[in-house]
Amino acid sequence: MITLHKGPAAFGVSDISPFCLKLETYLRMTGIPYTPKPAAFGKAPKGKIPFIEEDGSYLGDSQFIIEHLKRKHGNTLDAKLSTEDLAKGHLVRRTLEDSLNWVILQERWISDDGWRVYKPIFEALFPPVVGKAIVPLIRRGVGKAMQAHGMGRHRPEEILEMGKADVSAVAAVLGDKPFLLGDHPTSFDATLFAFILSILAFPVDSPLRKHTQGQQNLVRYCERFQQRYFANGQK
Repeated sequence: MITLHKGPAAFGVSDISPFCLKLETYLRMTGIPYTPKPAAFGKAPKGKIPFIEEDGSYLGDSQFIIEHLKRKHGNTLDAKLSTEDLAKGHLVRRTLEDSLNWVILQERWISDDGWRVYKPIFEALFPPVVGKAIVPLIRRGVGKAMQAHGMGRHRPEEILEMGKADVSAVAAVLGDKPFLLGDHPTSFDATLFAFILSILAFPVDSPLRKHTQGQQNLVRYCERFQQRYFANGQK
């Protein structure tokens, strides 16, 4: 049995972290048994969530974990994909994880409106006294990371336009297909679902959320996915 170390549920979503939600979605899509557990950051091999414990070993990074699971438990979702589809899925995943993710961080950690909503959820990960002291330090660390990356050097309205462009691009790739690459779900759908739902479910009526709500194919896609894989809520 795999132990999934993850973040808390909030806003009607199984996990506040899109990366944790991605991995949990993949586990549910493949039917691989797992036990969810509130993350003990001291055991995280890369200092981040999600990570898994399996056979006494710890493994971090959502994508590294998925590739490990494919090797160990079989690549049931992606085995029949063409080289072109694998490349298309890869590009969408990287757009979501390496571009749109920074915009989500801006919305939650840097924006004052978003931070007011996100702060109490994140503080709950720590003992009360510790959380009050350490969470502001983590917020400053996120700001420094955004500066170092380069995204944080842009004005908020510029970051928003980048995020809207990413959302529009993945909506165009999805089109009217039931899943990202056609009629059957693949591992790339776990990423698309996790990141788009993380925007739609976050209860701040931001321009990014409004823009995403306007992509009706993405909204319907998330509704179908939520019903298919999370109708029974959290395990």
